[in-house]
Amino acid sequence: MRTWGGAAVETMFQVEIEKRFPDGKTIEAAFEMATDSPGVMVLFGPSGAGKTTLLRCIAGLERLTRGRVKFDGEAWCDVETGAWVPPQRRSVGYLFQEYALFPHLKVSGNLLFGIHGLPRAERGVRVSEVAERLGIDAMLHRYPGELSGGQQQRAALARVLVRRPRLLLLDEPFAALDIRTREEVRSYLSELLSELRIPAIVVTHDWADALALGDEMIVMSEGKMLQKGAPQEVLTHPVATDVAWAVGVETVEPGNRIRTGSDTLTLQVGRAELVAVDSGFAESDFWVCIRGEDVTLETVPGASSSARNRLPGQVRKLEPRGPLTKVTLDVGFPLEALVTRQSALDLNLAPGSRVWAVFKASMVHLIPRR
Repeated sequence: MRTWGGAAVETMFQVEIEKRFPDGKTIEAAFEMATDSPGVMVLFGPSGAGKTTLLRCIAGLERLTRGRVKFDGEAWCDVETGAWVPPQRRSVGYLFQEYALFPHLKVSGNLLFGIHGLPRAERGVRVSEVAERLGIDAMLHRYPGELSGGQQQRAALARVLVRRPRLLLLDEPFAALDIRTREEVRSYLSELLSELRIPAIVVTHDWADALALGDEMIVMSEGKMLQKGAPQEVLTHPVATDVAWAVGVETVEPGNRIRTGSDTLTLQVGRAELVAVDSGFAESDFWVCIRGEDVTLETVPGASSSARNRLPGQVRKLEPRGPLTKVTLDVGFPLEALVTRQSALDLNLAPGSRVWAVFKASMVHLIPRR
């Protein structure tokens, strides 16, 4: 809330949405964002989780079954009161997955399309300003088909920004890009969103996108919000197994407390014992969560390390994961590790190889089984 001319002015973007479909599928979400200190909210989850539907409801492209969407006190829609502001009047910039550039228009024509109602001079100023800011000045006279994937993404974003929206909605903004371009554009977009000072909602199913872009993150699955918080916190401390699976925790296994130390717990997981940091839970039964990148593999036991967990095991399977290799192990329970391809070669890993899986107690996340 801020004051303007002595009067209080709301500075919140508020969402309370229920959208039911004829097939029974339901999307439900409720959250709010400050608009006077804008940040980036990431909607994270697998395909079919309801993320895009939620964006479409906010933009006015879908009618709600129940709920409301308010921006700075203005009801964009409210099912109870009947309030409805059409999409073109919501001052929302929506970047679609496929960018939706008009192939028959040059980049300049694509930018001008969204502001055709403005005076000619103002249109020219806006296009020049946005093109310079996004570094596409030299592309204005080219057609979308003549641009690279990264250049098309910038052109599509420029078309969104030239309208000077109050809210940005970005639906899988890197989905059409190759890995190298994706990393480059992700870094650029992160800097741009910080500079723009416009509240933004970004849909993604990639945790690297969430960490690079998000100030807050909502994990969705099957139309429901499962957890909300800072991306790093959500990714490393999921509150439920559904969240752990949604954010890509490789190992989620049942375990039982067998001993309690001064600040640690010893747990029985399958045939193995492992140590975790004691978080003060009263329960004795847990889901034990371990991320693959937190597991180190060694072929020689007893190497110098501060890690509390050092489990002997056998390699069951190796799978390439881009620059990494996923190693499935049997250490008394199924455990997955992510190592670089070079590490896999250096360790001479193959199905049947004997190794030691090493990880710190602090890298073991526990979810009580209730």
